[in-house]
Amino acid sequence: MMDWNKITEIALNTTRGKGATYSDVRIVQTQDEGVSIKNGTPELTDRSESMGFGIRVIASGCWGFASSSDFDPDNIKKVAELSVKIAKASARVKKSDVSLAPLELEEPGEEKGKIIDSYQTPIEIDSFTISLKEKLQYLLHLDELMRKVSGINLTDAFMSFRKEKKLFASSEGARIDQLIIHTGAGISATAMKSHRDMATRSYPSSSGQYESKGYELIKELNFDENAEKVAQQAVALMEAKPCESGQKTIILDGAMASLQIHESIGHPLELDRVFGAEKNFSGTSFATPDNLGKLKYASEIVNVITDPTSPGGLGTFGYDDEGVKAKRDYLIKDGVLVGYLSSRQTAHMIKRKSNASMRAKGWGDVPIVRMTNTNLLPQDKTLDDLISETDDGIYMEGVSSWSIDDNRENFKMGTEIGWEIQSGKLGDMIKKPSYSGNTIEFWNSCDGIADEKHWRIWGTPNCGKGQPVQNARVSQGTSPCRFRNVKVGE
Repeated sequence: MMDWNKITEIALNTTRGKGATYSDVRIVQTQDEGVSIKNGTPELTDRSESMGFGIRVIASGCWGFASSSDFDPDNIKKVAELSVKIAKASARVKKSDVSLAPLELEEPGEEKGKIIDSYQTPIEIDSFTISLKEKLQYLLHLDELMRKVSGINLTDAFMSFRKEKKLFASSEGARIDQLIIHTGAGISATAMKSHRDMATRSYPSSSGQYESKGYELIKELNFDENAEKVAQQAVALMEAKPCESGQKTIILDGAMASLQIHESIGHPLELDRVFGAEKNFSGTSFATPDNLGKLKYASEIVNVITDPTSPGGLGTFGYDDEGVKAKRDYLIKDGVLVGYLSSRQTAHMIKRKSNASMRAKGWGDVPIVRMTNTNLLPQDKTLDDLISETDDGIYMEGVSSWSIDDNRENFKMGTEIGWEIQSGKLGDMIKKPSYSGNTIEFWNSCDGIADEKHWRIWGTPNCGKGQPVQNARVSQGTSPCRFRNVKVGE
């Protein structure tokens, strides 16, 4: 294959010659590996590699996009020409011309858009240098630890690895190289009496844990110390009491709080969704621009940022997929809505600059507004403080189920396990506790957030959005949180 710089040169020159007023090209090479064990038996190992390029243009005031995995020079020209044709065809029904917010440059006086830079995920151990045998042996070891517990019917253990090399170049003069590396792993154990009567416990969460790290993450997750505990809790849940209906104080562990942030803060604040881009597929948002700077989204202790610079996050990178440098930006400050996740186009619509939230699943997908790392900033309490200050409540751990309406206002969430809290102390175990509420009311009832020692960035490897759907990798940083007067149970 020819030099990547030559590919971008052909693409950008062709689009310019065909009348594009702006163009960018992304070349992406992705390597994936997945290994798993089920009930002591290795599953099919998944290894794949993909490589291609996508060309995005503005012509006649509209977007056009085309992609291919064929790097023949003549084909690159054809794809570039097609992207311009698509833009011009779209212009026949346009309501207004596309306008882009300016880029923030590092040095005053730099030429507009001319960013020459590189980024690489910092890692200690390259996961792709570890043998398949070693990975499977460790998963089998974890599986054995779980199956030692009497009463377990099903066990799962997995590892997942990704290495993504990207080059972005634009007609504004940008040239950005990035190497993004992800690692994920998880275990779960299930006890059952029948298909309707079963209980599952997972670790570290129901989808495992994914971070932008190398193989060192596997040791950091402390699976050996938690495998038997997970299985023991699954068995104990079979005899645990159900969650009674009522109004309670609830405390969510980090994994569950992460999902709550994702569904009721991250998605509602995607600015393309706010403007109706997701209406036909996954809904709109109640958090419209007239609320900016006014809406009391949450209690005063709630501060939420989008931060693609967070160490370890699945949404961590140097630049997004339209060349905007990663930066930290407030979404909610002291409980008030102050920002959105944006692209250069949507940011221009509210007279702001993009906060690097534009990403594509792969080379064959057009970038759309996505969460990066949506982080709830920690406060000053310990988890013991949150519990001891609660007279009557439930401590809930692990994600079991979730549902939220198209406007991101009303939701119901289910967790894997809970414990009663009486007079500031943990009591009886509760099977599958659930809670429901309204986004604004719920976040305004938050009166306790644990400190930095309890804070963790939780990876979500399969966030779906777009039509056709794109699964993105995002994260939510949080520590355990307490909410007062919440509806629990059915």
